[in-house]
Amino acid sequence: MKRQIIRIMMILILTASQVEATVEDPGTASGDVSSNTWTVPTSPTLPGFLPSPCSGDSGRLAVTIGFTGPGVEQEKSYTTPGKPLDFMVTISNDGITEVEAQVSIKPEVCPFVWFSWTTTSVSIPAGVSRFVALQVLPDTNAIAGEYKFAVEASAKCRSSEPHSAKFRVQAFDYASETTVSGSGQFQINKDLRSMNSGIKSTKNVLFSGSVDALVKNEYLVDAAKGKNANFQEQDAVDNYNAVSLGDALVGTESFKSSLVFGGVGAKVRESYDVQQMEFKNQDFTLHQTGSQKKTAEFKTADNFTGYYLIDAKQIVPGQKNLKEFEEYFGSFEINRRILFRDAAKSKTPCQEGDCLKAPSTSTLSPGSQSFTSPCSSGSCNKFTNALNDFSKSA
Repeated sequence: MKRQIIRIMMILILTASQVEATVEDPGTASGDVSSNTWTVPTSPTLPGFLPSPCSGDSGRLAVTIGFTGPGVEQEKSYTTPGKPLDFMVTISNDGITEVEAQVSIKPEVCPFVWFSWTTTSVSIPAGVSRFVALQVLPDTNAIAGEYKFAVEASAKCRSSEPHSAKFRVQAFDYASETTVSGSGQFQINKDLRSMNSGIKSTKNVLFSGSVDALVKNEYLVDAAKGKNANFQEQDAVDNYNAVSLGDALVGTESFKSSLVFGGVGAKVRESYDVQQMEFKNQDFTLHQTGSQKKTAEFKTADNFTGYYLIDAKQIVPGQKNLKEFEEYFGSFEINRRILFRDAAKSKTPCQEGDCLKAPSTSTLSPGSQSFTSPCSSGSCNKFTNALNDFSKSA
């Protein structure tokens, strides 16, 4: 029994010696790579800063927006419901590399549907500007007032400050729109008189037969501003044909801009009696106030078979007397434009009794051909001034 105990103790001692020898052996013998060698992993060294994705690129995007066409910006900022405004957006890349810029609209108080686009992409080389046309079309139900929106651009490593624009919508004092298509008989009568704008417009149209489209529109803005018209009349006929014997498209339309009430003294009368009209596109526009005041324009393009008459005139006492008369009978295609102006005597309409100022009482030198106004009304003074201008030109 003792022998077995001694034998077990010797085995334990030998085993402990072997374990201690294995731990202490460094395994550094030349050419000997021991599988018992332990390698302590090292931690990676991090740089003091991380490189920027925009390293080597710098600069900025600049955005501006303005109205297109000649004229003062303020005059071009007025519109009416259904009439578009044209803008030009300019995006400049001041960086050193080309960018793919995203240009976006911030509508603010404007509906998105008013804009011809709300987001677009533009490639802009370094140091170059690009231009994008933008149209804003207030709908026919737009409420009168001032509207604002902004445009901004962004790209990789670039952005811009938003640039704002504003415009004003003027409401119609009167609007009438008619659209007809079909076969049968149709009649329309319109009579418009506005003392504030000195406008008188009448329209009597009767047709029997077939028409693809017949459109009659009238719009009135008494105190129009900018490039808005005080009155605009638009007519269109598309493919009218007489179907039966006796069918015809018959109409008499007239327009007058009274000089006494601040107009241009123009009158246009149009009459027609046709059996076939392939197309008719007509527009009569009057600017009594605003940036194009004292202007009346008549435009028409027609293709017809039958009778057609245009009688136009402008009478400004002591200044001008213009008359034009045209009469057609047969098959014709015409394109006509008549423009009346009274810019030489264009003045701001009088307000709050300014037109009733007392006339001058200065005496005239012997031999003078001028006439002293005998009355106090504005229209009478205007006539006397016109008479004096006429006498000086004689």
